[in-house]
Amino acid sequence: MTAHIQKVENQVIDRNEKFISTAENLKPEFVKDTVTPTNIVKIEENSAKIHGWEPKVIESADNLSSYDYGKGDEVILDFGTHLVGYLSMNIIPVGSPPDAPLHLKVTFGEMPVEMAVPFSEYNGWISSSWLQEETLHIDVMPGILELPRRYSFRYVKIEVLDTSKKYRVAFENLQCETVTSADVNRVTEIHQFDPVLDQIDKVSIKTLQDCMQEVFEDGPKRDRRLWLGDLRLQALANYETFQTNDLVKRCLYLFAGVPDNKGRISANLFIAPSLIPDDTYLFDYSLLFTTTLFDYYEATKDTNTLAELWPLAYRQVELALERLDDKGIVIDDESWWSFIDWHEDLNKQAPSQAILIYTIRRTIELAKVMNSDKQLFLEEQLQRIVKATITHLWDNDKGFFVSGAKHQVSWASQIWMAHAEVLEPDANRKLILHLLSEKPDIGLTTPYMYHYLVEALILVGEKKKAVAQLKAYWGEMIKDGADTFWELYDPDNKDFSPYGSYLINSYCHAWSCTPTYLIRKYQL
Repeated sequence: MTAHIQKVENQVIDRNEKFISTAENLKPEFVKDTVTPTNIVKIEENSAKIHGWEPKVIESADNLSSYDYGKGDEVILDFGTHLVGYLSMNIIPVGSPPDAPLHLKVTFGEMPVEMAVPFSEYNGWISSSWLQEETLHIDVMPGILELPRRYSFRYVKIEVLDTSKKYRVAFENLQCETVTSADVNRVTEIHQFDPVLDQIDKVSIKTLQDCMQEVFEDGPKRDRRLWLGDLRLQALANYETFQTNDLVKRCLYLFAGVPDNKGRISANLFIAPSLIPDDTYLFDYSLLFTTTLFDYYEATKDTNTLAELWPLAYRQVELALERLDDKGIVIDDESWWSFIDWHEDLNKQAPSQAILIYTIRRTIELAKVMNSDKQLFLEEQLQRIVKATITHLWDNDKGFFVSGAKHQVSWASQIWMAHAEVLEPDANRKLILHLLSEKPDIGLTTPYMYHYLVEALILVGEKKKAVAQLKAYWGEMIKDGADTFWELYDPDNKDFSPYGSYLINSYCHAWSCTPTYLIRKYQL
């Protein structure tokens, strides 16, 4: 899986300080709250539960200060829901005056398994530093411990590694100051008569809320960054809920502020200590900058932003067109990167071709608003590429679009071709129904692609099937304990992780927040 790490030598960034300044002026204010734990729990093995662990309540967390702890003791606290924020507590020595520092370990977990399995057992390919724990020495007691790092969690485990033989410690006023740039008071309550959809809607909103920080983060546990693929879906959900549209605008200007010297927009950005683009460039994500701008304009009619960002949005399409061969098909070789989904065997050619078509259709609409002389060229390219796609990627015998030299049939290819409307409406509907019937082996692994599946079903007129899929996927996640939706979920392999361990998976992740968009936008 390390092949997924991309490095660009001699990256040259063309900084646009005006755009960066515009983005900084749109920095949001935080909404804060103070939350205390609900229960003291223990984590027990249960093979029927996801990852094999579940929490069992011992007693109310109100009784925490009644207990004291010495070397080798631990306590696990459940806050009752997912939180993003800063932990603090009072530490009180019990017995003789402390004659040695307190050696303390604090572990944070979004899921019970993170409380049960030692992080030392992690052996995945991305850095173990994402695992959330702190080891501290406390010299002065009594005192207040305020952890400076922001954490994403529901559970907290406190382990006393050592004190001395003369004293023990008690913990009081343990609390989390939560932070988000989302104001829940702006969300309109909907009257959803289906209790499953109602719960899915609420968990979706909570997921989006916890990912809305200074930017739309992909995950507050990991990677805590602004990614284009996540941004596109977060923005759609935001328009139907929090309507914090200036945060979308801020993120668009941040991306536009640091293209490379070819005009390529990075797949993700680091915000601190200053704005830094990652050296990861993805074919599909770059195009999603353009579609995100289209969605933003549709939601806001902000012509000034469109006018300023139009040249870069058009440039992403130009760069993608350079990737086509003489036949009008995306060249599939070792020199390019496209994400699409976390499936090890997925060929990216056909879905990337579809995303290009999908984006060109929206770029044409933006060109019309801009009265751009690029409109005719884009329309000609659209006609050429759609024809090439049907000629070279459609397999009439299989009834599917194929991808790559081995003519792979995947779910992702059919779903994106449906969104791209390569086929006529009736044929598009038959394609998606054929997909559900045949179930190709190269399936879907993330809520990111499941979103596009559900929306494809809606677009071809299959609302009932869309609702059924929504319930079967996100509803099943809730049954498995989700109070925010996860980065990765395979109902047939619930231990799935592309990183080598589900310990490092993100269990509050931006690209899984879209059921609230689907439910509200399409009145499911």
